[in-house]
Amino acid sequence: MVDDELKHEMRNVVIIGSGHGGVQAAASLREYGFSGDITMIAAEAGLPYHRPPLSKSYLSEGNDDKLVMRPWSFYESSNIRLLSADPAVVIDRYNQRVQTASGKRLAYDHLILALGADNLTPSIGNSRHPSVLRLRTRDEAQCLRARLASSRHTIIIGGGFIGLEVAATARNMGLPVTLIEAQERLMARVVSPSISQVFEKKHRDMGTQILTEAVVSEILIGADGSTHGVELFTGGRIEGDLVLLAVGVAPRIDIAAAAGLEITNGIKADATLQTSDTAISVLGDGAEFPEARTRQRVRLESVQAATDHARTIAHRLTGFAAQYDALPWFWSDQADCKLQIAGIPEAGQRSHTVVCDHNKTLVFKFSDGTFAGLESINAGGEHMAARKLLASDHTVTAADLAEFDFDVMRLAKSVLRPVCG
Repeated sequence: MVDDELKHEMRNVVIIGSGHGGVQAAASLREYGFSGDITMIAAEAGLPYHRPPLSKSYLSEGNDDKLVMRPWSFYESSNIRLLSADPAVVIDRYNQRVQTASGKRLAYDHLILALGADNLTPSIGNSRHPSVLRLRTRDEAQCLRARLASSRHTIIIGGGFIGLEVAATARNMGLPVTLIEAQERLMARVVSPSISQVFEKKHRDMGTQILTEAVVSEILIGADGSTHGVELFTGGRIEGDLVLLAVGVAPRIDIAAAAGLEITNGIKADATLQTSDTAISVLGDGAEFPEARTRQRVRLESVQAATDHARTIAHRLTGFAAQYDALPWFWSDQADCKLQIAGIPEAGQRSHTVVCDHNKTLVFKFSDGTFAGLESINAGGEHMAARKLLASDHTVTAADLAEFDFDVMRLAKSVLRPVCG
């Protein structure tokens, strides 16, 4: 149902952020019929770009053109004003204005926060030194790529998606790599032990030295200002001329907190992604909202979540009732292994592992006996089948899957096939 009054009143939308969610919000507003002004405020220079390739193909290819999401002609033809290299610094909620670093003041009828996240900086000696690398932006990826070209030994602190993706890329370039993870296994926050084991073996087979339950106390900086390695809390030292910090991210919330928006594990939002201020919505890494299936308040660090959030907000702002109920899913490409996750991993979920061959593994997750998610390696068909089942109105149990010998594709065809009348 369309609210024509809302469509009439909403004439000026400002979007802070130019990542996947920000661009999708602008594009979806136009797609859904919004004819008012749209201004997108970008902290970085140039056209908005894809971030996932930064830790993978971009490091080996360095092709900037492939990163661009949409050409200039898209913004021109869609009448979307793009302010580049001029970050937002203040939100004036009383007057409904945003001020940028250059002093521009932009009025809004509705404001969309697509702020993204920043790299975490751990409590490690010299972790803020300029020679220590991070990977979040194109500039940081360009710097890492240049340093990898001359690196003799790369040290990566952090065994999550980014750290492992960079490790795989560096090993494919023939570089010695040591990866240090403080927890007892890789990707412990997001995958089951079975998946961690598969990827640890893959990376070790590629030649990466992996240290788990190892904590870095200090990054060693030489007299010349360059990185020389790291020292562990146990007293051991590892020599290396490149150190990358990849220990996770934190949502950008400062500008929202300063404006008085409610902050929890991010910027608090309802099921429609509306914040505590009805004139402001939030999407992406910074949004903390009620997840439709688990009923838990969550914050998702995912490109797909950001773009789905954007569509939900655009639907609401163009007068359609909309709640975010898309099934969350995630992925990571590491060498010849594609990890895909459907659903949200939860602590304590029961699981059932199916090893199809040395490069294909499935881990079914269950909540109170009900199918709740699938972690898979090199199993695109099974991943898509699981997403369709999980997004449907059908309740699938562990017994249902067992009856089909955990062939989720065959089960999906049986359960979801159209009924002919």
